[in-house]
Amino acid sequence: MKVINLHQQENELIRLAVENNRQAQQKIYSQFSPKMLSVCRQYIKDIHQAEDIMITAFMKVFTNLKNFQFKGSFEGWIRRIMVNECISFIRVHKKLKYIEDDFVIGRDEESFDSIESQFSVADIQFLIDSLPDGYKVVFNLYAIEGYKHQEIAGMLGISEGTSKSQLSHARKVLKGQINKLKKYSNGTE
Repeated sequence: MKVINLHQQENELIRLAVENNRQAQQKIYSQFSPKMLSVCRQYIKDIHQAEDIMITAFMKVFTNLKNFQFKGSFEGWIRRIMVNECISFIRVHKKLKYIEDDFVIGRDEESFDSIESQFSVADIQFLIDSLPDGYKVVFNLYAIEGYKHQEIAGMLGISEGTSKSQLSHARKVLKGQINKLKKYSNGTE
């Protein structure tokens, strides 16, 4: 049995795409666009706008592909471009608002890990979409993308405390919405 080195294949595909090989670029787009549309959709409620942003971000991917240094994940590199493009869109079109206050973690804040088993992805996305934009962006960057508060603060031009506060508020709102959804699902409301 012959083992194919997928990493080498990806590197060759990237090299060809850098040389403006349209088939290689199409292959990269086809391979990553479903996941990247999902990433954009996490930040942008309207699916059509999310798709437009994804396409714009892919143009940046191909324009800057020569700068990819083959350090770390290629998918992660693309994902970062997608997230940055979404944040830029939100900044330009929606004027993010943040509430400045002291950050306090309550003991009653629970993990959201068990939510996926209780609700569909569409339900969870609906709840996240209903958050105010500032809460939503910080929640996505922290809980989904895995950024630290210091990184989020730098990306969004806010203080680290504001990032923590926005996450805390987002979690409280989501917890309330989840409790309502549970009650509704159980027929108790």
